Amino acid sequence: MTIASSSPPSRLPLGGAEGAGTKQRTRRAPTRESQGDGRLAAVFIAPALLGFAVFLLWPTLRGIYLSFTRFNLLTPAEWVGLDNYVRMVNDPIFWDSLVVTVEYVVINIGVQTVSALAIAVLLQRLTQSAVLRGIVLTPYLMSNVVAGIVWLWILDTQLGIGNEIIAGLGFDRIPFLADETWAVPTIALINVWRHVGYTALLLFAGLMAIPKDMYEAAKVDGASEWRMFWRITMPLLRPVLAVVLIMTVIGSFQVFDTVAVTTAGGPANATNVLQYYIYGAAFGRFQFGYASAMSVALLVVLSAITVLQYRLTRAGQSDLG
Repeated sequence: MTIASSSPPSRLPLGGAEGAGTKQRTRRAPTRESQGDGRLAAVFIAPALLGFAVFLLWPTLRGIYLSFTRFNLLTPAEWVGLDNYVRMVNDPIFWDSLVVTVEYVVINIGVQTVSALAIAVLLQRLTQSAVLRGIVLTPYLMSNVVAGIVWLWILDTQLGIGNEIIAGLGFDRIPFLADETWAVPTIALINVWRHVGYTALLLFAGLMAIPKDMYEAAKVDGASEWRMFWRITMPLLRPVLAVVLIMTVIGSFQVFDTVAVTTAGGPANATNVLQYYIYGAAFGRFQFGYASAMSVALLVVLSAITVLQYRLTRAGQSDLG
């Protein structure tokens, strides 16, 4: 009697079958709905891309090209190679303007960041009133030109109400915008007054993302407000603070309109910031090639500072688990 031996049928593990099915599902061709969503997204993104290309990308590329030319709007651009950059390196006014700009940035960023952080913490810890937030933001709704003109009137040495108050208190009048010592700090504080509310609200938004139970647990452990600020608020606010610092530093290096309407670079070039010097070279002396070279140099400086800030502050990392 012969018994036929047969091996049991091979079976795939259930997990393997499911995995195969999952792989098959992930390899499906795009549906009409997904293709339609992609087209719709492209339609919405197109205006922004067009604006970016027309008003940012093309002017940047054009400026880089003009930085290697001699161009005055009246004649075609003449290629001069690195002549404009050599002139820039040997230009003492350029370096003086860069020093003035750095002085302005240090004062503006230092005072604005500390003040905005203090306002944001007070809004978070004491009150979250929408009315107070609106009041804090009010100066930002004013343009830089209007803010500059208003403070020019207030700080006028002879007729300004600010100096009238100082004289009424028995002190000598201060030429805030007419003295080399006072001019840069005054312009920096004018811009701090205008932008501090907006910066504070950005930091306030970051503070609102910090879980409240951390503060409650710290209070149970007996931590003071000062200790909670340094142990909880600052570490968890770091990514937002880093981004805000990057934005404000870039904006501070591009200061122009406040200087233009208050001091026009004076007295004795004491407020001749880099953007104002570039503007004078381009539209005052029609040296567009040289102005473009200085603009490219400023772009390189800002790019380097941004990368350095991003890495030092670890802006892309968060301590929130």
